[in-house]
Amino acid sequence: MASAIKLPFHRRLFLILLAFSWAIILCFLGFQYLHEKKYKSDFLNAQLQMYNRHLLEVAEDGLACETYMATHEKPFENLRISLITLSGDVIYDNMIPLDSLDNHRHRPEIESALKDGYGYHIGRLSASDGRAYFYSATKGERAVVRTAIPYSATLHDLLKADWNFLGLMIIISLAMSVLAYFSTKRLGKTIERLNRFADKAEKGESFDEAELFPNDELGSISNHIVQLYAQWQQTIKDRDTAHEAALREEQEKIRIKKQLTNNINHELKTPVASIQVCLETLLSGISLSDGKRQELIERCYTHNERLRRLLADVSLITRMEDGNALITKEKIVVNDILTEIADELDIMPENERMTLHTDFREQVVIDGNLPLIGSIFRNLTENAMAYSEGKNIYISLLDNNEQACHIRFEDDGCGVEEKQLNCLFERFYRIDKGRSRQKGGTGLGLAIVKHAVQFHGGTITASLRPGGGLRFDFSLKKQMADSGV
Repeated sequence: MASAIKLPFHRRLFLILLAFSWAIILCFLGFQYLHEKKYKSDFLNAQLQMYNRHLLEVAEDGLACETYMATHEKPFENLRISLITLSGDVIYDNMIPLDSLDNHRHRPEIESALKDGYGYHIGRLSASDGRAYFYSATKGERAVVRTAIPYSATLHDLLKADWNFLGLMIIISLAMSVLAYFSTKRLGKTIERLNRFADKAEKGESFDEAELFPNDELGSISNHIVQLYAQWQQTIKDRDTAHEAALREEQEKIRIKKQLTNNINHELKTPVASIQVCLETLLSGISLSDGKRQELIERCYTHNERLRRLLADVSLITRMEDGNALITKEKIVVNDILTEIADELDIMPENERMTLHTDFREQVVIDGNLPLIGSIFRNLTENAMAYSEGKNIYISLLDNNEQACHIRFEDDGCGVEEKQLNCLFERFYRIDKGRSRQKGGTGLGLAIVKHAVQFHGGTITASLRPGGGLRFDFSLKKQMADSGV
């Protein structure tokens, strides 16, 4: 079954207001008609009542009514005059013979006159001559005078209401109807938009209509509701985004920890297996030369040192990931760290070391952790000496302001392929795995550098140095954040 066609709200509201206003207008017109007709009837009756009183005075003075009527002008033509006793008997009538008249005691105008002193009645047919009259009766001390005007077209025109104002009322009503139509249309449009908004809000959808509500009280409230809903939606969206980001971060931490565990397990296998072989050989009782025995012991020591460095690096990364609550902070002069590294390089064998060139124009002081800041420069230096095959290291201060310092670390070695730059800071990533293990590297040096820089609120990037080698640009904030990385 097809549903009934539903008119838009503003049309229904307009029709209701139109019906209500026209009902008021019709009631007003009816009231005006009755009021004006009564007013004219009362005015006509007042004229006749005045004439009746004069006739009563004449009759009560014992004079003949014909004499008064002959000498005085009548208020209306064809005026019928009757003199009636208080008991209702007609004792005089200027138009109808008395013997044809019955008792008038129960005529409406006579009853009103006997009760109130005067009365009138409109349009009643006379029982005597069958004509319709306008009757007006006045009570005296001994009789009642009644005058009657034939209800002709002239009298009808006199008593009818004046309808000249009807045209003006219709024009005003039409103007009000047009005004009501546009007003209800505007109001209806606002309510329809609110209805659409309510449907979307119920479904949790966004209300993205660009048009604003009208500049009135309802429009202001509507705009405020829409804005509150938009803010609520944005809050929900931000919450969901933050929740998803936290979930992704947590999943990433789990993945990294799992990867770290797998990598550590993999990295531990080789040195542990080598140590076990050496120890089994030493404990087997096989006759070994002093040189071979010393070689096995030295190999055990080398692999043990590698294990120690690996565990130390893993511990350091874990501490940084757990946050700065576990790491102390103090005032650090970066220049002093560079001086220590330069001194350490000076005491190394000439064929193993690189020349350090520093360009720090001023003293750099930051609020941070000394071992972590030191690990940044030492790991970059050790990485350059182990893999760059270069001769020189350049450390420059690019910028130093109240918020942060920006530092560049470069070497003049062989560098890497450009596609490998994004992988340098990954844990256990090696350009040449065989050579890295021979050098005793753990594969965590640059990962520690990245974490230490991030721990101090900075960023680090790797690029190829013009002319050969690697370039690392990084920043360190002067004040550490309250939360860890």
